[in-house]
Amino acid sequence: MLFVIAGVLLAALKLLEVSPVVGWPWWGVLAPFAAAVAWWAFADKSGLTQRRAMDKMDEKKVARRRKALEALGLDHRAFDKEQKRVASFKASRQRLMDKVEGKREAKRTEQRESVLRSRFDSAHSSQQHDKDTKKTLDTNK
Repeated sequence: MLFVIAGVLLAALKLLEVSPVVGWPWWGVLAPFAAAVAWWAFADKSGLTQRRAMDKMDEKKVARRRKALEALGLDHRAFDKEQKRVASFKASRQRLMDKVEGKREAKRTEQRESVLRSRFDSAHSSQQHDKDTKKTLDTNK
């Protein structure tokens, strides 16, 4: 959003012929719009937009539950305590997932290196096999 605001301000200054911006090329004035498009593409591909939307939905859900508890005359502090416990659980699960994913990545790297080494070895051994086959064929003639 900041890129869009900066682009609008720069375009307005360029159109109003304000001193420092009037001498700038149009691509320099419109560059913030390109940066905004690039940022939005990155945010969508990385899942940042979806995560923010999910967080907003969770906040609305918590507020709705708190309001319902208050309307029933129940203590919402127990609910807040439960929310903290859930957040702690989610954080520990995330740490565990990160740890497991780290181990998986190490194993993938090890396997990839093994495959690359075996390709080199098999290419070398296939060349040797071709030489041996040629010798055998030559001796049979």
